Amino acid sequence: MKKALSLLITFLTILCALFPVSAFAKDKYFSDEQINYYKNLGLEGTTVNVYNWGEYISDGSDGSMDVVSEFERLTGARVNYSNFESNENMYSKLAGGGVSYDVIAPSDYMIERLIEENMLLEIDYNNIPNMKYISEECIKPFYDPEGKYTVGFNTGRTILIYNKKLVKDTPDSWSVLWDEQYKNKVLMFNNSRDAFAIAQAVLGQDLNTTNEQDWVRAAELLAKQKDAVNPVYVMDEVFNLMESGEYAFATYYAGDYELMVENNEDLGFCFPKEGVNEFYDAFCIPSCSQNKKGAEAFINFMHEPEVAFENEEYIYYASANTTVAENKDSSLFKSEAVYPENPPKSQYFKNLPQNILELQNILWSQVKSGKLSANSKRQEKKIYILSAILAGIVVVILIYSFINRKKKRKEQDLSDLY
Repeated sequence: MKKALSLLITFLTILCALFPVSAFAKDKYFSDEQINYYKNLGLEGTTVNVYNWGEYISDGSDGSMDVVSEFERLTGARVNYSNFESNENMYSKLAGGGVSYDVIAPSDYMIERLIEENMLLEIDYNNIPNMKYISEECIKPFYDPEGKYTVGFNTGRTILIYNKKLVKDTPDSWSVLWDEQYKNKVLMFNNSRDAFAIAQAVLGQDLNTTNEQDWVRAAELLAKQKDAVNPVYVMDEVFNLMESGEYAFATYYAGDYELMVENNEDLGFCFPKEGVNEFYDAFCIPSCSQNKKGAEAFINFMHEPEVAFENEEYIYYASANTTVAENKDSSLFKSEAVYPENPPKSQYFKNLPQNILELQNILWSQVKSGKLSANSKRQEKKIYILSAILAGIVVVILIYSFINRKKKRKEQDLSDLY
């Protein structure tokens, strides 16, 4: 009996040596073909620097896929992951130099600017086999008409979010953001392009106008909003602030509304009748990249069907990956905010001429600082009036002094004669 047991143990030991347990274990997410593909890329020991929007990748929380960790596991590479809050912040970091990013995810109009300024590298699409999953509208899109620099990531629209407990009537217009009854209860985009777009929509302007007076008028309207409701300018902070129920309105992106309403069922949304911005975010490789091969591998990995699905489930934005949009198991399947059956009136952002970009920055700074507000102008007017009065008093004193000195001199001359 003991001899038989000993032989069995020996046999099992040999079997385990020849066929490790891992050989029989099924990977949680990926097929053997996928695993071998990434393993054989030769990226082990390298670093991929990724610069992405905040809250824009599945990170393993709440049982979701940790996308970065999975990429590192399959390739042996290390991912250095960091966030930006706006396209403008991302551009400033790149334009300032001294940085090395391999993957970035800017929006359409910023991609146009980066292409024009030779700040992107052409992508070798032979290294992106998952391009077969990218939706048709993201193949040679308006922001990359030659199809050289981008791989679509997510799409979406701006949206007006409101708190049903604080707002009496269901809104259908951006104009409610100027209603004084909601003073100190409005959250506004803290980036110039999206904020100006709302004012431009109210004014019926082209969001890509090159008429400087259009931008001045939009800035004046934003200044009136500051006087009327004193909005709080936010980006990612909008989640906690709207979910807390303290604010009546917020301007943000459709996918984010779906996340917020999960935590506060009193929230509602609308696509304002004046129109919204429809945007596209895409993966690009900046010219400062030191690991282009790793960048292309990461971009391709982001469009593995399993990864793209998990990512949409985490960030709640419409995916450029067709396998996700068509997946009936998606939490966003037929979402009216993310995949509206009747898409709202919308415009795209395009890159603007340098003079308009500079003007926009100046006007935005003046709006936020209050320099364009009516209160500020009234204060300036008071200062001018007081200055004029003081100047008048000084002039009167000088004239009186001059006349007095002249009179004394004349009296002195007469005294000298006698």
